[in-house]
Amino acid sequence: MDAVRLDGLDPPAENGNVSQPEPPKRLSQVDTVVLPFLGGFGRYQRRLVALTWIPAFLISFIQFSDHFLLGQPDRKCVRPDQGSAGNGTGSDRDLFLDLIANGSDATENSYVTACMCSEWRFELQSGLQQNVVTKWTLVCDGEWKVHIAKFSLLVGSIFGYLLMGAMADWLGRIPVLLVSVLSVLVFGLAVAFSVDMAMFSTLRFFEGFCLAAIRLSLYVLRIELCLPKWRFSMTMIASLIIVGGQLLMPGLAALCRDWQILQIAIIAPFVLMLPYVWMFPESLRWLLATQHYQRAKRQMYRIAQSNSVDTATDPSGILSELETELQQKPKTSCVTQLTGTRNLWKNTVVLCVNSLTGYGIHHCFARSVLEGSESHLNYYAVAAIAFASCIVVCPVVGGFGRRGGLLTFMIITALASLLQLGLLNLIGKYSLRHDAVLRDTLNRRFSYAFSIIGMFSSHAVSTLSIFYCAEITPTVIRGGGVGLVLASAGFGMLTAPLMELHNQKGFFLHHVILTCCTLLCIICIPLLPETAGQPLPETIAEGEGLLRRPILPGEQHHLLARTEVREYSRVQDTPLHQVVNPGNGSVPSNSTANGVRTS
Repeated sequence: MDAVRLDGLDPPAENGNVSQPEPPKRLSQVDTVVLPFLGGFGRYQRRLVALTWIPAFLISFIQFSDHFLLGQPDRKCVRPDQGSAGNGTGSDRDLFLDLIANGSDATENSYVTACMCSEWRFELQSGLQQNVVTKWTLVCDGEWKVHIAKFSLLVGSIFGYLLMGAMADWLGRIPVLLVSVLSVLVFGLAVAFSVDMAMFSTLRFFEGFCLAAIRLSLYVLRIELCLPKWRFSMTMIASLIIVGGQLLMPGLAALCRDWQILQIAIIAPFVLMLPYVWMFPESLRWLLATQHYQRAKRQMYRIAQSNSVDTATDPSGILSELETELQQKPKTSCVTQLTGTRNLWKNTVVLCVNSLTGYGIHHCFARSVLEGSESHLNYYAVAAIAFASCIVVCPVVGGFGRRGGLLTFMIITALASLLQLGLLNLIGKYSLRHDAVLRDTLNRRFSYAFSIIGMFSSHAVSTLSIFYCAEITPTVIRGGGVGLVLASAGFGMLTAPLMELHNQKGFFLHHVILTCCTLLCIICIPLLPETAGQPLPETIAEGEGLLRRPILPGEQHHLLARTEVREYSRVQDTPLHQVVNPGNGSVPSNSTANGVRTS
């Protein structure tokens, strides 16, 4: 589908004649003019994109390290407290059965009795011989500290996405990347030498903050390096690499055996990113959009030389136009300027809600599948579902587009959640009432099936929401816009440790609320513009003028007439009035009720 932009409309001349629209600057047409002149997606761009893939392994190691560093072990009491039930060598289950045999109230006292122990024997299922839980005996009354540690990493990531995303728009992508790499080395290595749980959780907050900035910078750089037809495939390769790192993590844990060695092993390779200061230049797209023309000029000659492009001939006039703009002062923007737009902020909010819902409901499905197990089999099952989701997303988005693919996977997620919540209760209430065993078996199997489908589709929703936002958000605030969606994803992931901290109380209501959010998203997704094959917007005005195209052929006839749209567009103090001027008496031949179609 083509995107729909509002452009080409200018006010009439003072003498009443219709003025000709001023041609846009060639330097602002990065995807259609600048990059093709510099060799397109040539050797230079491919090398830099490959450099953004390498840290994806390292990011995935930290992202999935909680399963190993903070995994709950199987435990057995070897020295019970005086006066407690049991024979002194039993597990939690043995102590619980002894309590029942003594005629006590199991519901009220099982937890207390199982924790009446002064010495434990732990057995980890993650491949490590010792982790944070076993080192500081974080069981029973100390178990809440484990959830706080998980909480701190995610909260740090949320703050990192929000703050460093805005900094990437202000200072550039590369300064944020390099400062974050240095910081994650410091804080990440310090985590391995924590002396207590308070120090561990605090350092993990800053580790998550720096990791978020690295992920955000690399994601935006990768998007801005690619031409339209390469953007999605290059991003999905990075997603597959992250899943590959998730699959390799158990092997790395088995080699390290100790949590401190594992922490050092996943942090130390970030040293390899320090040479990026010489290998990785600033985003050319960001330099042009923010009018850093002096730096952009050096960058363009460097790219042309690497791609073997002869700059002596300048048929498109790019270099000559660049020379005339060298005296312009740089202008940076902030993501807070979204509040002054009419369409851009709505698109961003829709994608934020999609991202939060996708990650949040993914935990609800995963809980039904894993049921608190820490085994490698369940860990690999989750990774396999994520890998399959990344593979299937590619042909679906290729066939239906960004908007159609996101809508498809959101509908599947909503159906899986609704069927899991409602169908299982119907099976138990209206059928198989006299066969409890068969009823429970069917409920369990249906729950597994719907949970696997839901995990598959919700992972696709989360991946597409972030990528979609990177395409819709203009270059001047892309870091902040993508940071908002990634922070929303962090809030969705935050539901997992929060529910564990409250011992899963209110989990059903939590699942119901997220299911309602999926239905809301299904209504809002058709309002988004289609961006497949379209140039990235560079300025806020271009992002504001990117409107949706009707999904159904007959929808066009039920929309407002063109004159009504022009009256509706009379909005002051927003970037839209810079793009659409209602005083223009001319209507382009390719205009529609939704704007001007560019194809």
